[in-house]
Parts: sequence; structure tokens; C-alpha cells
Amino acid sequence: MPRSKSNNSKANWPWWRIARRLAIAVIVLLALPYLIAPLYRFADPVSTLMLWRWITGQRVERLWVPIERIAPTLPLAVIGAEDGTFCHNRGIDLGAMREAIERSDDDLGAARGASTITQQAAKNLFLWQGRSFVRKALELPLALWLNIVLPKRRVLEIYLNIVEWGPNGEFGAEAASHWAFNKPARGLNTQEAAELASILPNPVRRSARTPSPLVRRLAGVYVRRSADFPNLDACIRSP
Repeated sequence: MPRSKSNNSKANWPWWRIARRLAIAVIVLLALPYLIAPLYRFADPVSTLMLWRWITGQRVERLWVPIERIAPTLPLAVIGAEDGTFCHNRGIDLGAMREAIERSDDDLGAARGASTITQQAAKNLFLWQGRSFVRKALELPLALWLNIVLPKRRVLEIYLNIVEWGPNGEFGAEAASHWAFNKPARGLNTQEAAELASILPNPVRRSARTPSPLVRRLAGVYVRRSADFPNLDACIRSP
């Protein structure tokens, strides 16, 4: 049976037409986060990991809470633990990256990492988990863009509501607080907030519900840091 003209024409497409269509698709995918990000001034987003868990039928627990309904102890602890220059950097912190490389063998260096809160928000919103040079290359300009189109207070509010914070699909501060301490996020005290901040690098292997010696050690550091630098969160306080 002879092939139709349409089938023959598709089979004879020059390679450059296929390459052009693929290139356009890649450009659209790369541009999409930059188009969506400004909408997050008003829309409450979910993370790519949450979406993946929903698609694969895994548990997701997340109740969005505005930052004013989260105890001030938590934003301060998270900034102190994750990104001490949050209020002043432009979404990335090259100094912190160098420091993380120099301290890679130290517990605190490994816990702190090299990513700012804005970078982590960009990764959670638009990229995938794990470490790779490709993901980091995509993450850096996205973080710079988020810093341009979103206020600092909104970036932190989004981060606190989308970050994975428990071993069984607990996302965001409210779910984390109920999981670890059986209380809402607005009731967290300084020690509890510091323990939650201590598990952010890996909430599956670390727990604020049953804190390990490392979690307690890190929490102690973050409690002291919150006391010594109470203005780390100045840019996200309500006017």
C-alpha cells in the first residue's frame, strides 16, 4: 500500500526544521519561569517537588500561611542559618559560595551550603532537586530575576511555604510546625524555630521532632546568632 503524501513529506523534512522546532521548544521552556515569576507577587505557588509528588500519588501536606501568621522567630532563624546577607544581597552571594567551598569538610559549612534563600526559592519553584552544574547554571540567573521582580518579604514568604520540611511530604512552615511540635507556626519559640532551620538541608535525614546531636548543636548556633544579630530580618518586617 503506497504511503500518503503527508507521511512522505514528514519523513523528508530537512534536519534543520526539526532542530529549529526543538530549539524553539527549549527557548520557551527556559523563558517560562521568567514570565511566571512576576505573577508570584499575588499568586501562591507550589514547588516542582510538590507537583511531582502529586503526579506520582505521594503524600503532600501544605497549608499556605502569610508571613505575618508565622512567628518572627522562624524567619530570623532561617535567615541566620541559610543566608545571613539575605536583606542585602541581590539574590546570589558569591562570598558565601567561596566560604562554603573552603568549609566543605566542616559540619556547619556543609549545613549552610552555598545557595542563598532566593536561589533555593528559584530551585524549588522551577527546577529539580539534586546537585548538578546544569541546574546551578539555570538557578543563578533565576535567583537574580526573582530578586528584581519580587520584594524580599515575598521571596521569604514563598520560601517558607514551599520548602520541604518533613520526612513524609510536609511542606512549608505550618505543616512543619504541626509535624515537629504539634502547634501552628505562629506559636514557635526561638529554640523550636532554630531546630526547624537546622534540618532544612535534609529534612528526610534530619528531624526537629526527634533532634539528633547535630541538629541540637546547629540549633544552639542559630539561637545565639538570632540573639547576636536581631536585625538580620529587618527587610521582611511589616512596616
